[in-house]
Amino acid sequence: MGWVPDEWSIDHESLIEAGGYVQRLKMYPYFDAAHYILTCLSIRQDLGPDAIQFSRKHPFSCWLSCLLMSFAGSFLSGFLLGEPIVTPLKRHDDVILATIVWYFVFYSPFDIFYKLCNLFPVKVGLSVLKEIQRASKIAAGVKHAGRIYPESYLVQILVGVAKGAGAGVVKIVEQLARGTWIPTNHEILRPSFTTKACVVAASVFTMERHSMYVTAPHDLVYLCVVGFFVYFKLASLCLSVHDVLQPIENILCAIFMGGIIDAFAKAVESTKQAIQSNRSLSEEEILAKEREKVLKKKKALQTQSNGVDKKND
Repeated sequence: MGWVPDEWSIDHESLIEAGGYVQRLKMYPYFDAAHYILTCLSIRQDLGPDAIQFSRKHPFSCWLSCLLMSFAGSFLSGFLLGEPIVTPLKRHDDVILATIVWYFVFYSPFDIFYKLCNLFPVKVGLSVLKEIQRASKIAAGVKHAGRIYPESYLVQILVGVAKGAGAGVVKIVEQLARGTWIPTNHEILRPSFTTKACVVAASVFTMERHSMYVTAPHDLVYLCVVGFFVYFKLASLCLSVHDVLQPIENILCAIFMGGIIDAFAKAVESTKQAIQSNRSLSEEEILAKEREKVLKKKKALQTQSNGVDKKND
């Protein structure tokens, strides 16, 4: 008898069935609503203490910002594939649901909806739903790009990342819609953990699709990706673990991006300076320093004599 009871053991087939069940979940309306709620909450938090005042003065700009961020992944993937950018807006039910969520976040009586969604248990539940939807969007993006460009692995990964983390790139346009723009703060320059995780997930889906290095059943791979997103999102919310890939990045950058070479060059330069400061001076260097001292004294005497002459005059 092991540490885990036999009733708790899960066989391979059960995991595959669970992955198939999660994959067949319909994203509309509950998972999409969770995504829209968290998107509107992030925009309101980004607006700061003037969010209510901004929503009263500029309701159209506020609504457009929320709409751009809610469908950011579809906008960006359509742009990459050369498809009409307005394609995400072709379903009126999605637009209506996003608009209803936007209205309740900014205009609910006594701000009840906003306060309710900011409760920790509610936010955790919404985050879990959103991460499940994120995995679904990445898988759909890789599959869609694979049909158009079956031989281009890079395009499939880019479209998958755009589907899952397009909000970080589209945020620049969304800020312009609100009248603010911070060019140094965007996802390409400073990618977040969400974007990095989407790159990992899109790469896994692409390799699994082409049977490269990942030969497990698709349902099992899908379940692992969903668990990956949900686990690290809960770790971020509950344990404040925001970027678990940062130590790996630091090691890889030190090895392959010149970090070790730069450190070695600095060590060599500091060693040279230490040797030069500790070594004994030659006769020529001593004579040169003495000449410099004599010249400095002569200049000081000349300035003093000039000052005395001016006073006498």
